[in-house]
Amino acid sequence: MNPQNTPTCAPILPSAIVSTVVVLIALASAAASSAFAAPPLPAPVKALQEKGLSIVGTLPSSGGMTAYAAHAGTEPIALYLTPDGKHVIAGTLFDATGKNLTAAGLEKVLAQPMADAIWGSLEKSHWIADGRKDAPRTVYVFTDPNCPYCNKLWADARPWVDSGKVQLRHVMVGMLTPTSAGKAAALLSDKNPAAALDAHERGHMASNAKMLASGRPKPLGDDSLKPLSVVPPAIAAQLEANAALMASYSLQATPALVWKDAKGAVQMRQGAPASGLPALFGPL
Repeated sequence: MNPQNTPTCAPILPSAIVSTVVVLIALASAAASSAFAAPPLPAPVKALQEKGLSIVGTLPSSGGMTAYAAHAGTEPIALYLTPDGKHVIAGTLFDATGKNLTAAGLEKVLAQPMADAIWGSLEKSHWIADGRKDAPRTVYVFTDPNCPYCNKLWADARPWVDSGKVQLRHVMVGMLTPTSAGKAAALLSDKNPAAALDAHERGHMASNAKMLASGRPKPLGDDSLKPLSVVPPAIAAQLEANAALMASYSLQATPALVWKDAKGAVQMRQGAPASGLPALFGPL
């Protein structure tokens, strides 16, 4: 995952939400950890698994050590169990010539499980569909309802969405301004979230384009979407879970996009692409 230096709306997270996010990340990672059936994990490796590390399988190793492939969110980790079975080292193994003995094996073992874990977590997140369900390409977008660059991406994506080639799934977060959470909650709790999101984004499309062209971006106004003054606990939990998921991918600003490339590998980028949408969405 290589976030790009493209326009984004930087979040402002209250400390209470930050602490909640950290806790939820740990819980989500622990729930996603693979159960290593047989043989049972050695105590040092199992201890790391219980702390939230996902253990996927073993790696080729040498020096009398057993190696395990693991990951924390999108971060791959190689674990080397010492011969006495009492200690584990996280890192890279090199031979006498300086050759990296870890990288290739780690990528081979982790690539598909990590992609499946990321995509599965996104599918279970709280999102609003934008486009046809049977669209051949799905792109998840972490979206703040006050983010002007999210609105720009929404507008720029219309040709792909309207033609049925792409479905955007807006994973709603409320991070940018004090009214963001209330607006995101209003969308998620609406009887027709897709229509509500469409009306909100469409209502700001022309004015936001002029504002961005002037070089003076600012959060979207409240004229097309009134924030809830009190966010129901169930919706607040959904927003916190979405924020935790976003943070677990080291994505820190909106819009942030997650998609699968032509080879099925999960790709991520932070920021609305200034150009090159065909490379992300496919040809029109």
